[in-house]
Amino acid sequence: MRILADYRPALRERTGVGEYMHQLMGAYASANPGEVTLFSSSWKDRLPSALASELGVDLMDRRIPIHLLNLLWHRAEWPPVEVVAGPCDVVHAAHPLLIPARRAAQVVTIHDLFFLSEPERTTAEIRRDYPVLVGNHARRAHAVITSTEHGKDLVNGRLGVERDRIYVCRPGPPTWRALGRQPNLPRGGHLLFVGTLEPRKNLGALLDAYSILLTTQRDVPPLVIAGRAHHDANAWLARIAEPPLAGHVRVIGYVPDSERENLYAGARALILPSLDEGFGLPVLEAMSAGVPVVASNRGALPEVVGTGGILIDPTRPAELAAALASLISDDRVATHWGAAGLDRARAFSWTAAATTLRLAYSEAVARRER
Repeated sequence: MRILADYRPALRERTGVGEYMHQLMGAYASANPGEVTLFSSSWKDRLPSALASELGVDLMDRRIPIHLLNLLWHRAEWPPVEVVAGPCDVVHAAHPLLIPARRAAQVVTIHDLFFLSEPERTTAEIRRDYPVLVGNHARRAHAVITSTEHGKDLVNGRLGVERDRIYVCRPGPPTWRALGRQPNLPRGGHLLFVGTLEPRKNLGALLDAYSILLTTQRDVPPLVIAGRAHHDANAWLARIAEPPLAGHVRVIGYVPDSERENLYAGARALILPSLDEGFGLPVLEAMSAGVPVVASNRGALPEVVGTGGILIDPTRPAELAAALASLISDDRVATHWGAAGLDRARAFSWTAAATTLRLAYSEAVARRER
């Protein structure tokens, strides 16, 4: 099979969807050499040539503005991908909307449906296209890829896609150089948040909880916030610059893959208080590194974390503060949750995800032929 996979979400910063596609296609290409071509379109940004040897794939790079191509593909369903990138057996969109094709089987990726429940908290292009098109596109797709059983239930229940056309390809943990052998309890470490600073990440609740810690605990570790700031993050950033948070919270922006192990090595705990998550890659990264996890009990996070971390109500900052206080003040508690995360992380594998993806592609091609 010739697989054309949409790599555009990973073009600038490999966060969330971009990291998922990067790792998933690398694992698939490793198991199925010579099948994968990564596709990108941008007026400014080019696919790094090193990707070809790093992942064992071919590259297809077109100088077409992303927003223009998405508008044509989403609204006019033109031009077919064969015109833009040549013939293929499968075209795999990294997002929930179909990439138009003449003959290729069409596969979409849906991690969550947050854009349906709270469209006002999404970006303009997603708000314009996803809510009105996703149901029709998902039902027409020859296969739908998701990362959790929670996501599969959403796609089936809310979009009406048959369960046998939905395939769960769960992410695997990173390969660390030194981390992952034992619980991570650095002296003088930091509390860590990793993720784009957007409304559904619920950073305000974390700042509330951290403010409680500063007034009730001694020797509170600094809070490090790693992620690109969404335009809605200005109020959070202004708050961080004022007492009591000023001097205790560091916003360091997006952290590239080459620097991520150092970031986790210095973490006493990872906190992800999201209002919704399709998976929540930072919790798997942290668990696999032996870093204790405190996460929201919303979306797919309970399924991912399982018994490997502390789950809290993201609308109750006092509950979050209490969980963090126990990890900060008691090494035995932190060791327990670090070990629990390591054990839980062993349930995830990119190799297993690639095996499921192979089945999805094969059955999608068969459906297209029928």
